Amino acid sequence: MAGALEGPLHRDSRPAGVAFAGLCVGAAWSVGALAARVPTAPAVAVLTGVTTWSVLGGTSLARIGAAMADALDDDDIEAARALVPSLCGRDPQALDADGIVRAALESLAENTSDATVAPLFWGGVAGVPGLLAYRTVNTLDAMVGYRNDRYRRFGWAAARLDDVANLIPARLTGLLVVLLGGDRGQAMAAWRRDAHRHPSPNAGVVEATFAGALGVTLGGRTEYPHGVEDRPLLGAGPAPTTGDLRAAVTVSRWVQTGAALMAAAVAAGLSRRSAR
Repeated sequence: MAGALEGPLHRDSRPAGVAFAGLCVGAAWSVGALAARVPTAPAVAVLTGVTTWSVLGGTSLARIGAAMADALDDDDIEAARALVPSLCGRDPQALDADGIVRAALESLAENTSDATVAPLFWGGVAGVPGLLAYRTVNTLDAMVGYRNDRYRRFGWAAARLDDVANLIPARLTGLLVVLLGGDRGQAMAAWRRDAHRHPSPNAGVVEATFAGALGVTLGGRTEYPHGVEDRPLLGAGPAPTTGDLRAAVTVSRWVQTGAALMAAAVAAGLSRRSAR
C-alpha cells in the first residue's frame, strides 16, 4: 500500500514526505487499534500472537546469516552474493568474500535491533497498534530513506521517524549484547568509544557492541548503489571471518530471546497496571 501511495504523493519536498509517512503510519496504527478491540481475552491473545509473528524478522535474519557463512566456507562466492540483498542494500558485485562477511555481520547486528528488538519493544509498550506502526516506520525507511536525488527530501521524514522509533530499542539491543554476547568489557568499551562516530545514532550502538563482543573490527569503505561511504571503524580486533559471522548469528539469537522475555514482562506489567 505504501508503494502504491508513493507515486501520487511523491514530490521533491520534505512536506510531501511528511504527509506520506504520516498517512502510512497513521493508517497502520488505526488498523491496529481497531483490530485490538476484539471482545475476548483469547481473541486478543491470538491477534497479538499473529501480529507479532508477522512483523518479526529474526528467524529469517539468523537463517540467512548462517547460509551466507556456509556458502563462503564452500568457496561459493556467487551464492553468498545472491544472499546479500536479503540483508542489506549494498552492491553484491562490489564485494569480495571478506567484504561479504563484514556486510553480513554489520547488517545482522543492525537488523537484530530493527527486525526483532524494536518491534518487540513497541509491541510490549503499545500492543498491536505499536507492532504495526513500528513495522510500517521501518519499512518506509527501507523504501524511501535514502540520500539520493529521488529521496533526499521526500524520504527525510521517514528516515528521521525511524531514527526516533529506534532510539530506545537500539540501546536495549546494545545492553543485551553486552550482557549476553561474549566479551562484556570489550562490548561496553566499543559502545563508549566508537558508537557515536557512526553516521546513524542507532546502528552505531548495535554494530559497535557486536564488534566488541566478538573481538572484531567493523566499518570502513562501504559501497552502495547510490555511492561510496567511508564508515568509521568500530571495535578493536581483526577483520571478521565466517566463524565470527556464525558467532554473530548465535549472539543475535540470544539477544532476540532476551528481548522477547523483556517485552513479555513489560506487557504483563502494563496489563496489570491497567486492570487496577
